[in-house]
Amino acid sequence: MKNTISHRVADFLKHFPPFNLLHQKDLEKLSEQISIIYKEKDSVIFSENEKTHESFYVVHKGAIALKKNQKTLDMCDEGDIFGLRPLLAQENYVMEASAYEESILYAIPISVFKPYALENKAIGNFLIESYASNTKNPYSEVHKNNLYGEVIAQHDQSNDKEVFDLQPVKFSKKMVTCGPSTTAKEIAKILTKKKVGAILIVDEMLPIGIITDKDLRNKIVTGDYPITTAAETIMTSPVITYSKKMTVTEAQMAMIKSNISYICLTKDGTVNTKAVGILSKHDLMVSLGNNPAVLIKALKRTTKVKEIKPIRARIMQLLQGYLDQNIPMTLITKIITELNDACVNRVIDISLEKMNTPPPVKFTWLALGSQGRDEQMLHTDQDNAIVYENVSEVFKDETKAYFLKLATYINKGLFTIGYEYCPAEMMASNPKWCMSLDEWKNQVAYWIKNPGKNEVLLSFIFFDYSVKYGDREIVDQLSDSIFENVKANPIFYVHLVSGALQSPSPTGFFRQFLVEQDGANKDQFDIKRRALMPLTDAARVLILSHSVKSISNTAERFEKLAEMEPQNSELYLSCSYSFKALLKFRTKQGLLHHDSGQFIALESLSKMEKIKLKRTFKTIKELQELISVRFNVSNIV
Repeated sequence: MKNTISHRVADFLKHFPPFNLLHQKDLEKLSEQISIIYKEKDSVIFSENEKTHESFYVVHKGAIALKKNQKTLDMCDEGDIFGLRPLLAQENYVMEASAYEESILYAIPISVFKPYALENKAIGNFLIESYASNTKNPYSEVHKNNLYGEVIAQHDQSNDKEVFDLQPVKFSKKMVTCGPSTTAKEIAKILTKKKVGAILIVDEMLPIGIITDKDLRNKIVTGDYPITTAAETIMTSPVITYSKKMTVTEAQMAMIKSNISYICLTKDGTVNTKAVGILSKHDLMVSLGNNPAVLIKALKRTTKVKEIKPIRARIMQLLQGYLDQNIPMTLITKIITELNDACVNRVIDISLEKMNTPPPVKFTWLALGSQGRDEQMLHTDQDNAIVYENVSEVFKDETKAYFLKLATYINKGLFTIGYEYCPAEMMASNPKWCMSLDEWKNQVAYWIKNPGKNEVLLSFIFFDYSVKYGDREIVDQLSDSIFENVKANPIFYVHLVSGALQSPSPTGFFRQFLVEQDGANKDQFDIKRRALMPLTDAARVLILSHSVKSISNTAERFEKLAEMEPQNSELYLSCSYSFKALLKFRTKQGLLHHDSGQFIALESLSKMEKIKLKRTFKTIKELQELISVRFNVSNIV
């Protein structure tokens, strides 16, 4: 007769690493030796410096807090392993493990499991990684670099150089070669047939010279030499050679220095070893094709909006490459933002050229929402506005008409290059989002003094603005007006905080992901509303309370808050790291599925991805409690 309990244990464990690496029979045999333990909330599984147990543990239901000196360092939930020290270190426990909530655990005897870990290298490696992870606080100085693969470090100029300039060059390994006695006529036929611009002259595969189509034009077509001339007579020699490991920068410098369009690559970089490839200026330009500087130059050369769209596609390729290389999200965000801004600016320049006259007064193009926060990595919809200088009543209508027409050109251009129209029409081509400075001051003052649900929502969107084009002084005046009105109406903070606390929780009672219950995204996890928005909304409220201008990016807001409130520095830095990790996760999902990345099918994630994702949720509750207490709002949801 089957032991139904042990089979249920095995059925649970097979979905989680490293047990999914075991054969079914081995897993069932192991499950027969596993004990099931129930723990009430706050009950201790083991204490600091306690002698190690004969088992390690897996969380079946609930959550286990790992603490040191009464401070929570990590949280384990469904499928997580903890208490591995006796398996790997043979030392007393250095942390306390207690039930964060009512929990059910599986206790796995070390003596039974250890042989599997020794026999299966993959299992052993997983346990070592889990042991290392559980001994560190994901937000501490020693662990913050491991948060969702994020490398949060001071990214100096040398690292920037490595990213962009020290990439290995891509070269053609299919060389076109000939001997020194080959005639110019034969060489011309070879170049035409192979559709290349140069041929390498070799002697036993050692490079002795090179002939380009330019050489043929200058020496043969001019009549200086007959078409029967041998290659050794008209070739350029000696050949300039480099190692096949040369970098983009080295190739650029070599071509500029020697005024050449082709470089011969050999095994050791000298003419004394066999040629392995040839690098052309075209090859180099292809290598540089998605370099930010090259893309910026390409944007400046565009004369029509439709020419910008393929450049935006190359920006997305660049983004994917950075993510694949695990470049820090801080740097990725800055680079992609600069490139996206350059696209928008070019659309505005081209739109201005379509107008019959120059702008009648100074104006500013504002990006709102995620683009205003410099967090728009993927193609999303437009949120923008125009603020222009005040004019007399006589010119009021014609000035507004001018900027509405301009905004229509710009919004259409942005749509052409991949930015969808805003469904709520929060765009500068809408008269409500295209106003003079005084009109905007009055509008924002109304939102602040009459903070209904709709006004708070509009404030959320508008208060994340950043200048993308035009006169910054106009917006500085608007910012000053906003801060004055906020200070004069402290009740506004209460409504702003209440709005910030409306985002739904990312996890449920047993720390399982809470997913959409109906609609097109049923059973999917909304990473925007449940994880990113609580952090974004809280950062906005806090930075506004300090009257800090010109910082709209969520991570940068938290980092600024850490400077201004040293007593909350650890929490704010944790929020910054969490936000960047979540943004990186969403961006990867969006690129993978060719969408906004907002909704995630959890079954497509590995256990490790789920663990990393859940780790970023830890600061949300603490952050919401902080703003609730600070602004005297008690209705946390």
